[in-house]
Amino acid sequence: MADGLLKTWTNLVQPLLRRPRQLQVAAICYRENNGKTEVLLITSRGTGRWIVPKGWPIDGLNAPEAALQEAWEEAGVKASVNAAVPVGSFDYEKWVEDGYETPIKAQVFKVRIDDLADTYPEMDERTREWFSPAEAANLVQEPGLQDILRHL
Repeated sequence: MADGLLKTWTNLVQPLLRRPRQLQVAAICYRENNGKTEVLLITSRGTGRWIVPKGWPIDGLNAPEAALQEAWEEAGVKASVNAAVPVGSFDYEKWVEDGYETPIKAQVFKVRIDDLADTYPEMDERTREWFSPAEAANLVQEPGLQDILRHL
């Protein structure tokens, strides 16, 4: 009986009570190094886990431009977006300052890096490091992002 109530709550009631997913934009920043693709990951400010640069849409910028702006602020990326069409999206739960989690859908854009700046807005708040796509997929927590990285 308890299992049935738990399944009903989890599969039927909770989804009805959830907020709609909010949109964020994300950048998979990559380079070619000795004929191999490498992906740049950064640490989150809160938990220090590995993520890709991402953030909220920015007034006056389209989605790929906003993703590129986030890549600059969070990782010092100097680049251009490869395509205005996202290479995919992933869902995750974002902990917000008001003390709750909100569901997010992040549209992902591929960004080929031209250069990395030594100084950038969030340089003291994050670590950045290069990984193979397979290594990066194993380090991030979001299953949808893992799939995108594995298919680069």
